[in-house]
Amino acid sequence: MKKFLSIGILASLLYGCGPGNTGELTGVPGRRSFSEPTPLGMVFIPMGSFTLGSNDQDVAWAINAPTKTVSVDAFWMDQTEITNNQYRQFVYYVRDSIARRLLGEINDEFLITEDQFGNPLDPPVLNWEVPIDMEDEEQREVLNALYYSKEDELFGRKEIDTRKLFFEYYWIDIKQAAQKRNRYNYETLSYDQGEVINSLGEKVKVDNRQSFIMRDKVNVYPDTLCWVADFTYAFNEPYTNSYFWHPAFDNYPVVGVTWKQATAFCIWRTQTLNKFLAPEGITIQDYRLPTETEWEYAARGNLNHSMYPWGGPYTRNMEGCFLANFKPLRGNYVDDGGLIPIPVGTYEPNDYGLYDMAGNVAEWTANAYDESAYSFMHDMNPDYKYNTKPSDLPALKRKVVRGGSWKDISFFLQVGSRTYEYQDSAKSYIGFRCVRSYLGAK
Repeated sequence: MKKFLSIGILASLLYGCGPGNTGELTGVPGRRSFSEPTPLGMVFIPMGSFTLGSNDQDVAWAINAPTKTVSVDAFWMDQTEITNNQYRQFVYYVRDSIARRLLGEINDEFLITEDQFGNPLDPPVLNWEVPIDMEDEEQREVLNALYYSKEDELFGRKEIDTRKLFFEYYWIDIKQAAQKRNRYNYETLSYDQGEVINSLGEKVKVDNRQSFIMRDKVNVYPDTLCWVADFTYAFNEPYTNSYFWHPAFDNYPVVGVTWKQATAFCIWRTQTLNKFLAPEGITIQDYRLPTETEWEYAARGNLNHSMYPWGGPYTRNMEGCFLANFKPLRGNYVDDGGLIPIPVGTYEPNDYGLYDMAGNVAEWTANAYDESAYSFMHDMNPDYKYNTKPSDLPALKRKVVRGGSWKDISFFLQVGSRTYEYQDSAKSYIGFRCVRSYLGAK
C-alpha cells in the first residue's frame, strides 16, 4: 500500500511541476517549431499581387484574358519542367508495386498485413524491404504476367507490357464537402441530405468523409505514339522509338502525358515524400499542378506588365539570338537552336529563377478552361476547377494550358496567353511542372 501511495504522490508532484500547469493560457506544450526547407529542385515564389491577363492586343478578339488585379499566396515551384528521367521514377514505382502485389499472392513476405499494434490491415501494404529474386523460378513465372505475350514480342525481346501499368489514386473533394447541404448538422446529428451526386457522377450516401473521397485509376506510361499522331505526313518515328526511354533524352521534358497522368504524378510525389518524413512526425503540403493564376504570376518573374518572362516585348536579345525554344519563322524550327524540345534549363531563367516558362513545352495547369473564368473567379487565389464525369460533354473536359511550346508561334509564349487541351489528350508538345503551397508566411 505504501508503494502505491508513494507512486501516486510522485506522479502528482511531476504533474504539478510539468510545463503548462501554470493556470495561464500557454497552448499545448512540446510542440516543435517548424521552418520549411527548400524542396529539392524547387524555387520559392513569394506572395504578391499582379495584373492578370493579356499585355498585348487581343488580335483574335477572343476576350478570354481580360486584365484583373489579383493576389496570390506564396508557393514553391519546380525550377524546370518534369523531365523524362523524373517521370520514369514514377513509372518504375508503379511497375514495381504491381510486381510486389502479384508476388504477394504466392508469398506473404511481400505484403504487410498487420500494423505495429497487431491490427489487420485491409488492404495489406506492400513490403519494400524484401528483394525480388529474378533467379527464383516461381517468382519469375508469376511476373510473366507483366510482360508482353509471345505473340506480341518483337525480335524475342522480353519487355514490360506498358498497358498494364495502372496507378490507383484518390483525393478529397474539399469544395464539395464545404457546401452547406453536405455538412454535418450538429443540432440534428445528421446531414441535411441523405444522398448526393459526387464529382464522378456517382450517387453516394452522405454519412461520413468517405462520401467525398474521389478515387480514380490511370495508366501512367506516356503516349509515345503522340509524336506520329500529332503530325500528318511527318517522319517522327525516331521520337516514338526513343524519346521517353533512351538515356540521351533523360534531361528533356516529358511529353505525351495527359492531365490525369500529371495529376496522378503529383499525388504519388506527395505520398513518396510523406512516407519518408512519417517517422519524424512531419507532413508537407500536397504537390499539385499550379492554378493558371499561380503559373502566370510565377512566369512574370515580378515583372508585372511584361509580355514575356524575360521582360521585354521581343523574342530576341540584343545580339539577335532567340530567347526561347519555339517556332520563330515559317517552316524554320531550328533557328532558335532546337527542332523539338531541348534539355530543360537551356535558356536563361526569369527573375524568380524559373526555366522555360515560355516555349520548349507547354504546361498543364490545374484549372478547367472557361472563356469567361476571369470575370467570376475570386481576386484572392483565383481558382476554377471542375471534376468531370464520364458522361460530360467534351467542352467540360478542357484544361488550361500555358506557356507555348517548341511548335508554337510567339503569341502563345506570352505570359498572358491562355489556351486549352482536353484532359484525356496526350500531346508531344505538352508537359508539366509541380507546385507546393508554402507553410506559414514568409
